[in-house]
Amino acid sequence: MCAVLTFMLLSFTGLAQQAITGKVTSSEDGQGIPGVSVMIKGTNRGTTTDANGSYKINSSSAKDVLSFSAIGYTTSEVAVGSKNTINVVLNVENQALSEVVVVGYGTQKKSQLTGAISQVSAKQISEMPITNLGQALQGRTAGVDVSQSGSKPGQTAKILIRGRRSFNAGNDPLYVVDGIPLSAGYEDFNPNDVQSMEVLKDATATAIYGARGANGVVLITTKRGAVKGKTTVTYDMYVGQSQVLNKLRLFNGTEFAEYVREAYRSTGIYRNAAGAIVPTGQSDPVADGKVAVLGGDPNVVEGLAQGRSTDYQDLILKNGFQQNHSIGIQGGNDRTQFYISAGYFLDKGVSEGLDYSRYSLRANIDHEINKWLKVGISSYMMFSDRNGENLNPYSFTINQNPLGAPYKADGSINFTPTNDALLTNPLAEIVPGAQVDNTKKYRIFNSIYTEVKLMEGLKYRVNFGPDFTLSRWGRFIGAQTNARKGGDAQASTQTNFGFNWTLENIINYSKTIQKHNFNVTLLHSIQRDRYENYASNVQGVPAETQQFYNLGNASSVLGVGSNLTEWTINSLMARINYDYNDKFLVTLTMRRDGSSRFGVNSKYGNFPGVAVGYNISNEPFLKSVQWLDLLKVRAGWGSVGNQGVSPYQTQGLLNRTAYAWDNTSAFGYRPNTIGNPDLRWESSATKNVGIDFSFLKGRVQGSLELYQTNTTDLLLSDQLPGSIGFSAVTKNVGETRNRGVELGVSTINVDTKGGFRWTTDFQFTKNSEAIVSLYNGAKDDVGNRWFIGQPLNSFFDYKKVGIWQVSEAEQAKKFYPGDNANALGAGVGQIKVQDTNGDGVINANDRVLLGSDVPDFSAGLTNRFTYKNFDLSFFLFGRFGQMIVSGFHQDNNALAGRYQQIKVDYWTPNNPNAEFPRPFSNQEFPQFRQTLIYFDGSFIKLRNINFGYSFNSTVAKKLGMESLRIFSSIQQPFIWSSFISKYNGVDPETSGTAVNNGITPSTKVFTVGINAKF
Repeated sequence: MCAVLTFMLLSFTGLAQQAITGKVTSSEDGQGIPGVSVMIKGTNRGTTTDANGSYKINSSSAKDVLSFSAIGYTTSEVAVGSKNTINVVLNVENQALSEVVVVGYGTQKKSQLTGAISQVSAKQISEMPITNLGQALQGRTAGVDVSQSGSKPGQTAKILIRGRRSFNAGNDPLYVVDGIPLSAGYEDFNPNDVQSMEVLKDATATAIYGARGANGVVLITTKRGAVKGKTTVTYDMYVGQSQVLNKLRLFNGTEFAEYVREAYRSTGIYRNAAGAIVPTGQSDPVADGKVAVLGGDPNVVEGLAQGRSTDYQDLILKNGFQQNHSIGIQGGNDRTQFYISAGYFLDKGVSEGLDYSRYSLRANIDHEINKWLKVGISSYMMFSDRNGENLNPYSFTINQNPLGAPYKADGSINFTPTNDALLTNPLAEIVPGAQVDNTKKYRIFNSIYTEVKLMEGLKYRVNFGPDFTLSRWGRFIGAQTNARKGGDAQASTQTNFGFNWTLENIINYSKTIQKHNFNVTLLHSIQRDRYENYASNVQGVPAETQQFYNLGNASSVLGVGSNLTEWTINSLMARINYDYNDKFLVTLTMRRDGSSRFGVNSKYGNFPGVAVGYNISNEPFLKSVQWLDLLKVRAGWGSVGNQGVSPYQTQGLLNRTAYAWDNTSAFGYRPNTIGNPDLRWESSATKNVGIDFSFLKGRVQGSLELYQTNTTDLLLSDQLPGSIGFSAVTKNVGETRNRGVELGVSTINVDTKGGFRWTTDFQFTKNSEAIVSLYNGAKDDVGNRWFIGQPLNSFFDYKKVGIWQVSEAEQAKKFYPGDNANALGAGVGQIKVQDTNGDGVINANDRVLLGSDVPDFSAGLTNRFTYKNFDLSFFLFGRFGQMIVSGFHQDNNALAGRYQQIKVDYWTPNNPNAEFPRPFSNQEFPQFRQTLIYFDGSFIKLRNINFGYSFNSTVAKKLGMESLRIFSSIQQPFIWSSFISKYNGVDPETSGTAVNNGITPSTKVFTVGINAKF
């Protein structure tokens, strides 16, 4: 009996420990695949293949099934049976079909998408050093327009998705990080933490976000832990130097003197001792003495004698510096996964007093408590320190007389380089402590969840997202600055506190019945925001070293204020995804939102969406077409809202005022706005048709989109009769329309067995916007430059057609009857504008539509080359056909002969073909000077060149690393634009706002860095 029991026990033990060995190879080249996951299906027992693709695993039953899976390959399952050796060949997976995309409250395979969604991966984000996440989208996602204004540290990119729809309710997209909608900006987040960014563009995709989806949605997903394998540590860093890409070209000392002489020559003042006007191109000391800014200023006389030519740009601008460091720790097991990171970023600007630094910590943890309960948290903490947000010493360099002396004889700064007290030395602006503009910001953002598996296919999930923001802004303006000019110092502080929280309850059910696949998502969400603001402003700071601290010691209080703003949005959402055999696809969405921002009669709105898709490539008659991987057509319609009005705007508000009372002024309050309880959402309905395609095993893949969006119930101010006592009331009136075409294509151009690979990404966008209707049936609103059938921001002005010549003196004087001081005759040398209606008079009736800031199209092109361990990539981006308004060409092109300005080709009798008018000393600015600010804004930018080398694993291991890559990058080395080459502009991407309104010159950045993995 004992012998029998012993035999049975040994037999059972032997069965429990049956060893299975084998090798996993690729169907493409027959080589072994390392790192393949080999699991016994339905258990937690498994292993991975070694470097040769070999594995060994113990099986406990002949009924066991081995599952083989690896990234980039299709999963294969094999029953153990009586086999001791199991060799498996894995087929290369078509990424166009299997790529998983985040769609909001879930994920889908790309082949199953019915909406217009673009994705930017972590690999694409890491291809070039970026200062904020917005830069990663530029030129890489069709339909997304990203503009980076200048190079001021800490400044964010402006993002528009499929153009503008609204006048007053905002056109910024909604940003969602790890499932939690943001109320504050995305710029606080560390780009190194991001796994992917998805852009939801059409209403069928954005309808799940209802009232906040009108302008598109950007989903930001951060990195998570690893299910299997050892814990890995990554270190990514780069350091770089930034240089001004293009300075403004100003007059040098000699050119400035001649420019001044010409201005006084044109008005008959620049005369020699004999009383004759000195001819153009000649100078005379007696005539110079009659000009205050030349011979009338001893500093300038000295500068003329010494040949002085000071370009204050060179004194203010310097090389900037950037550095970025990020450490990530990633690991886990079957039950717990974690990703922990720390980051530091520093950007020192191209002039003193401008810098930005950010410190960040992140912890993403997911834990499976048991088979039915899972919990997790994504926690992010950030501190930033920004200097110079409202400073721009560069703007003071443009009008400085180049003949003045910036320094005194002892080397100290000359506060007024000339006799003109209004022109203080720009160098005084950057003296340490002369003025301070500092913002410190703290942010804690969390996404916490609990997920319960109620039954097979049915899950319940709770998301909670608290977001804390605290910032303090301080401003000090010392006496020795251009703003105070020796007056009492001023100081200001402002403290902002924001707390936003989101609570979501989500039920998701998935079910497959034969070839019918269903997925149902139900959501209840509530988001609440509270924002507090406190500000004070004083003058007469007794000791400038105290800056904006200890404001109570100031001699006078200029102002004190505080503010509290709260809003809430309550939502219900349902979504059904259905597909039949991955061939016929249907998505149905309905969301109902209620917002505290709107009136009592219109707080709730319904936002439906429907989309269908047809995977033609899954039809049996196309299965034999070997070169076709994917061909899918999609169509959808959806409606979304825009709640971008200020809280309390629907209510009648009071405002403080002063009343005369018994010969004194008494403070009181009066009605300031009229309430509108019927104010409701702006509503955008979008029709979208798309085609997704993939050919030649993924060598060519992409998508084509056609869309139209009609936005109705625009939030506009409707004018009221003066007898009512109010000028306007906000109503839902007007309509806009957007139409467009988007194309995105990725290709593998060359892929040789010798290790050379060349790939290309191309993005094309053409969007047109138009105003369909305005309030009260108005055809146009000329004052706001709103015209039916035209874009939301059109340019309506006089059209310059040339410069009046000497031969046209008789004709010119009709249009310049007051130009009596003109030595060559009234109007000669002045701007000639188009007499549109031909009545012989130039007035407002002669203005015409000149263009708009909407480009005809934009495009981005990325090329990547790899050869063995080397990699090279470059990225081009361009906009074409848009008009730009150059503020600095207006503010710094006076042509009056008193101040320095941008160098232009101005008219003289010897230079009759010039584009700019003759300088005149008797006018503050040229008449019709606004015609000088409109330019073709087309440009092509080489945004990035990146060259890298990856050490082989043997070398990396000797250095104690798993992998190591070093790289060098050049950001924005070239811009091709007539605005720069022909018209002396700085950057067509930034010149919609003048340089002296806070924009700093764009820069090129040279960086070197490493990507290391341990």
